[in-house]
Amino acid sequence: MSERSRITVTGGCHCGDVRYHARLDVPVQAHACNCSVCQATGFVGVIIPAADFTLDTSREALSEYRFNTGVARHWFCARCGVKSFYRPRSNPDGISLNLHCLALAADTDVEIIEFDGRNWERNAASLVHLSRKRG
Repeated sequence: MSERSRITVTGGCHCGDVRYHARLDVPVQAHACNCSVCQATGFVGVIIPAADFTLDTSREALSEYRFNTGVARHWFCARCGVKSFYRPRSNPDGISLNLHCLALAADTDVEIIEFDGRNWERNAASLVHLSRKRG
């Protein structure tokens, strides 16, 4: 098993009003979820500890959407509508970044893992460890 390294990446929305930077483990693990929200928005999530995320623009650039339990906080750019990150219900102590919105080097090792979000209650516990700070 290879040792994981850390990189700092930038990300954000299409128009540039929402920008952030984050620390990620490499290889990057991203989850392709089939829940209704991820399917509709094309979101492929990279869950990280909240301490590894910095929003570089004002929260005023964001529009928020909550549904069901209201725990997950889905943030969209108020101008272009892109959802580049959100606070997931499975990891309220973390942030999920949209893989498609990250400025990754072409040679960055990325592993995409299928996640059955349609059966969220049965599968969410498998994601909880992702927002824990690496020791």
